[in-house]
Amino acid sequence: MSDAAAEYRAGGAPQGAHFQASQDSAAARASVSARVRLAVAGAALLLGGALAAPAAAQEISNVKSVDIAVQGSIAQRCQMGSMPTADFGDLTRPGKAAAVKVALDCNVPFKMQIKAQNGALAHSEMPNGSGPYAGSIPYVLDVELPVRRPTTEMISKIFEGRSLTGGQTISSADGIAMDGLLLRLSLGSVTKEAGLLAGQYGEVIEITIAPN
Repeated sequence: MSDAAAEYRAGGAPQGAHFQASQDSAAARASVSARVRLAVAGAALLLGGALAAPAAAQEISNVKSVDIAVQGSIAQRCQMGSMPTADFGDLTRPGKAAAVKVALDCNVPFKMQIKAQNGALAHSEMPNGSGPYAGSIPYVLDVELPVRRPTTEMISKIFEGRSLTGGQTISSADGIAMDGLLLRLSLGSVTKEAGLLAGQYGEVIEITIAPN
């Protein structure tokens, strides 16, 4: 943003007169008369200046407001950092959970969409299971989103994994995000008594942000 300044300058120069009377009395009387005439003229000049001053003052007093145009801009940004893979390790142990902090910087209100590929931690080859064995593990995703509008507030949402296959949306509610995003995924219990199929399990959760 540029600065604007105005400067007013006023100036003047002094004026003077010098008179010398002769030794002759008539010349002295003429000199006195000249001084008188000059004094009157000087008074008239001062009077004229005094009369002109209120007109200028009146013009200034009539100014009620002054508009100064100032402009600038801030570039819009809305970006999110990468998310690491959460490794639960041995899935035979129940009650596992993983939390990850994701960098998020969005200086405009935005919407966040969360969409899951499977809606559960699914077996790579047999997500529907086989026989008495289950091929997936349910989970719950907890989202904590701190926003500023302008005071800091926390937006918290909890989603079951199966509800994320169609996508879920979180609004920043006219706030902006500068303090990141916290995701916490908690695994549920397997319903089948036989337990889980042996193998690799996984899930992909996609998070998209877009300005309102």
